Amino acid sequence: MTNVPIPTLESFADGDIAIVVGATGGIGCAFVHHLKASNRFSKVLEYARATVPSLDFTDPESIAICAKDAAGQATQSGRKIRLVIDATGYLHDEAFQPEKSLRHIDADYMAKQFQINAIGPALLMKHFCPLLPRDGKSVFATLSAKVGSIGDNRMGGWYGYRAAKAALNQLVKCTAIEIGRSKRDAICIALHPGTVDTGLSGPFAKSGLNVQSPQQASANMLNVIDGLDARQTGGFFAYDGQELPW
Repeated sequence: MTNVPIPTLESFADGDIAIVVGATGGIGCAFVHHLKASNRFSKVLEYARATVPSLDFTDPESIAICAKDAAGQATQSGRKIRLVIDATGYLHDEAFQPEKSLRHIDADYMAKQFQINAIGPALLMKHFCPLLPRDGKSVFATLSAKVGSIGDNRMGGWYGYRAAKAALNQLVKCTAIEIGRSKRDAICIALHPGTVDTGLSGPFAKSGLNVQSPQQASANMLNVIDGLDARQTGGFFAYDGQELPW
């Protein structure tokens, strides 16, 4: 990780709290590393299925418990929660692979796509966005995917993943509108990390694509976050700062 410049995150107030959900995954771990190394935050809270408390998208109550834990730590330390990053995602596993055609659509696979890529993040927004402060820059960012863009879809396929990420983008937009009414400086965005060398997208990386390490991708996305202001809330951005079509 030493070869990747540490993002400075100068647009955030010093000494507050950052949160990474999915902190034990490839990209999540890299986010945690950069956030700690930036020395911008007094605490970087980590939540995942393997943490204590545990956060599991198949257990909605665990999300509420982790949000309560984060709120308690903020109150105890006298600090505000400035940044929440959702670094979770699901594309394939031993049982399911992305659909190449209509005949491959499977109800269980599609349900799992929506559970992890849309419903889970929606519950994060429900419980964590209210914890953001009323004043000063704060951000909730979730990992979407360019293939979730309807306007950019030229190849078809990957029905469940595309549909779940498109749903996530709509959820982000709705949340941005709602929280913006009471938190004028808050930003809620969807981020496309690009093709990253992790267990999720690595097996599908084609020759000629810009395949990034988790360290590179997370640093790029943090730099995008650092450059945003409230006028860009509700947007969908790539790791290089490009605004993507819905």
